[in-house]
Amino acid sequence: MAKYQIYGIGNALVDKEFEVTESFFDEHKIEKGLMTLIDEDHHHLLLDALKQQFGLKKRAGGGSAANTLFAAQYLGSRTFYSCNVANDETGDFYVSDLTQAGIDTNLLEQRTDGVTGKCLVMVTSDAERTMNTFLGITADLGSEHINEAALADSEYLYIEGYLVSSDTARAAAIKAKQLAEKHGVKTALTFSDPAMVQFFKDGLQEMLGNGVDLLFCNEAEALGFAGTDDLEEAKAALKTIAQSFVITLGEKGALLFDGEREILIDAYDVTAVDSNGAGDNFAGAFLHGITNGESWEAAGKLASKTSAEVVSHFGPRLESQSYSEIKQEILG
Repeated sequence: MAKYQIYGIGNALVDKEFEVTESFFDEHKIEKGLMTLIDEDHHHLLLDALKQQFGLKKRAGGGSAANTLFAAQYLGSRTFYSCNVANDETGDFYVSDLTQAGIDTNLLEQRTDGVTGKCLVMVTSDAERTMNTFLGITADLGSEHINEAALADSEYLYIEGYLVSSDTARAAAIKAKQLAEKHGVKTALTFSDPAMVQFFKDGLQEMLGNGVDLLFCNEAEALGFAGTDDLEEAKAALKTIAQSFVITLGEKGALLFDGEREILIDAYDVTAVDSNGAGDNFAGAFLHGITNGESWEAAGKLASKTSAEVVSHFGPRLESQSYSEIKQEILG
């Protein structure tokens, strides 16, 4: 049995969440619904404006892959996270968040001077999340942050698509995939955001290389990657780069392809408050399911329920006890 079920690599960011109005986006020329990279000066200006107008709602250690690992870990998986934070207060907060959850990490040995990455998460009344991100030191994530021994002793490598936006981080993701394949570890990748498909498609294809065992994306990302408005065409395109895939469809549920057949998973009816972390939690719960002997149907149902509960609360994840309750309800 592998020591870890999931070894993740991604951008380590501390999320600061705010409930905002649509007019704030117009005022500050922010594109709604996407993740946009910003520099440190812009980050501070925007943060000051958000604090003055709305007040900080929540702070949490985040990043796409981290949210996925938190969900899997709280459901009972064994996880390891490779990332990069600085030796500053924000980095201290991030490391504490990981270790308290039981997630193993390279950060206990590798932290240097710099500024830890931060993500301003702005949530509107329709529950849609918009993110402006200052990558900070996570932009320097490199192959030196990979723990090959831990990766070799894992069932799945999980790669965050956001890494494509940094040359060094993209190279680290490619190196991690090569090491996983060398050691017979299955590979999974998430597109992470429509903006990654729209602006960094060539880099994503470089990260995908000869393909992955499992791909996660939402409908917009699938259509964007395939360059089509037709979901059937998008599915055909995904089958050329992934042995299996998961396409989340919002209120329509999710479409799974296990390599042979398609499986439709129903959505759970909830009142959406904050969509931040929904896809990440879906991936974490799904990976937990399939690495713990559950069928794709059962794993999909667990993932759908988990993501539904996440969007009905503010923040990128739930309290640890909530995951246990969901697991008991769905899997018994």
